[in-house]
Amino acid sequence: MSAAPGYQVLARKYRPSRFDDLIGQEAMVRTLKNAFKAGRIPHAWMLTGVRGVGKTTTARILARGLNYMPQEGGGEPTVEFTEEGVHCRAIMEGRHPDVMEMDAASHTGIDDIRDIIDSARYAPASARYKVYIIDEVHMLSKAAFNGLLKTLEEPPPHVKFIFATTEIRKVPVTVLSRCQRFDLKRIEAVELIAHLGRIAEKEGFEVEAEALRMVARAAEGSVRDALSILDQAVAHGAGKVEAKTIHDMLGLADRARIVDLFEKVMAGDTAGALEELAAQHAAGADPVTVLTDLAGFCHYVTLAKLAPEAGASAAVSETERVRGEALGKALALSVLSRAWQILLKGIEEAGLAGHPEQAADMVVVRLCHAAQLPTPEEALRALADEEDRQGAPPERDERSGASGASATPASSVAASPSAASTGRTQMRSGGGPQAEPARHDRPAPRAAAAPSPRLESFADIVAEARARRDIVLLNALERHVRPVRIEEGRLEVAIAEEAPADLAQRLSAAMSAWSGRRWVVILSQAANGQKTLREEREAHRARLRDEAKADPQVQELLQRFPGAEVVEVRETAPETDEAGEADPGMNETKTPDEDM
Repeated sequence: MSAAPGYQVLARKYRPSRFDDLIGQEAMVRTLKNAFKAGRIPHAWMLTGVRGVGKTTTARILARGLNYMPQEGGGEPTVEFTEEGVHCRAIMEGRHPDVMEMDAASHTGIDDIRDIIDSARYAPASARYKVYIIDEVHMLSKAAFNGLLKTLEEPPPHVKFIFATTEIRKVPVTVLSRCQRFDLKRIEAVELIAHLGRIAEKEGFEVEAEALRMVARAAEGSVRDALSILDQAVAHGAGKVEAKTIHDMLGLADRARIVDLFEKVMAGDTAGALEELAAQHAAGADPVTVLTDLAGFCHYVTLAKLAPEAGASAAVSETERVRGEALGKALALSVLSRAWQILLKGIEEAGLAGHPEQAADMVVVRLCHAAQLPTPEEALRALADEEDRQGAPPERDERSGASGASATPASSVAASPSAASTGRTQMRSGGGPQAEPARHDRPAPRAAAAPSPRLESFADIVAEARARRDIVLLNALERHVRPVRIEEGRLEVAIAEEAPADLAQRLSAAMSAWSGRRWVVILSQAANGQKTLREEREAHRARLRDEAKADPQVQELLQRFPGAEVVEVRETAPETDEAGEADPGMNETKTPDEDM
């Protein structure tokens, strides 16, 4: 069947001709209407935004408003059209002699701009203004931009410029500063779905609600892309648009099956996940698209967990919403973040791979493996439990009186770190989140209370901070604290000016927690010549270097090799012979040159 005469695609047929028909750009429309009403009309506009959001359409509506003249003549520039004016149809169809459109992608040179500059000196033929619409203005060469600057800054009163670009960062600042800039935003999914529904109703074809959601999601906020996809879907489905039609046409995966795949991956079901991925690929889904949809659903689950209102979207089906919220409650944030990082890298790898389906398989394998790993919190908890068990004394069997060493193996074997996290939420394939019950043959032995440390000297305090791996406090003690006096429950120190302001309070709290009794830290102005541990180490190293330089052999080496210097001196521990006595030869200090 041949196409109907004069047929227009939906994107052209439903192109807005007035600001009232423009959707999703309310802030820009309000600003322009107020500017025209107040007579504050600039000589140049810069319209920026992604593809298909209405940049060229807005430029034509602006040109129509600048040259609007009612049929009976007269009138002023306006963007509220009560009727079709004298120049309106020609301007909107792009054939008016005084409204010149230029594609900067194919006219990039200074010669093209020189033609505009020369023609701008002459008055318009019939309209009120000469309007130059330059699309994709960022494609102009550097010479072309420079040639345009003077005319753009001080154009004739009958000339207006309207620029449109998708790459605003490529436009020189000197050009931007001479224009009023408007950023056209992406169209929200709810507005886009409603717009597509109205057009479908006017055209008289049937369309499923799920199909509209899929079209809006694939269009990514572009009205033109959405209408092009809808137009293609109408032809593909012979006048009826179904979700299956969109799947087959775009090679998309079923969103419900994406959720199934995500659940299998989070459950660590590698075989089931690979089987589901292969089934989606056999149904026509592109592997890269599947991974992209998985990443999108991972993003939605994360938002549903942290900010449910921010994650709400009209493009999300009811199935995705319900199951996504359940997954958000069941999965830890660290698990979702780890899955997102793997998917982000995997999408790039699959797009560059010679066999995308194989690359997608390996990404799914990595996801399943990562799902079995404990979270950082679980790993730390398991490590702490394991240390407690190893430090506990043998437990006596109440029935036999024997110690834990002679108890049954089931009760005496310590749990592994992976078993210690049996309370972690597990995902079961084909269903929602399930909590795996903890399995213990008997309660874990209770660790004996550790004895309180003896804090009799500053060295004891430093050693305790090192033993407890309190790196921040240990670093502060070595760098900033000069000990003065220590007594029972009382520590007097001098603290350097560059030390943290709360160091004394933190030290007092730490010592009280370690020893189980109250410690007071008193600040002293005089340190009685005491040095910090770091200063003592530096002084000791300097003393060793001086002693090494004074050694005759070292001095001979330094003379033989001009420019050489002693950088470090290492002290070796004394070795003992079979009789247990130290070898006096091992107490000698060696330089790095002697070690070589």
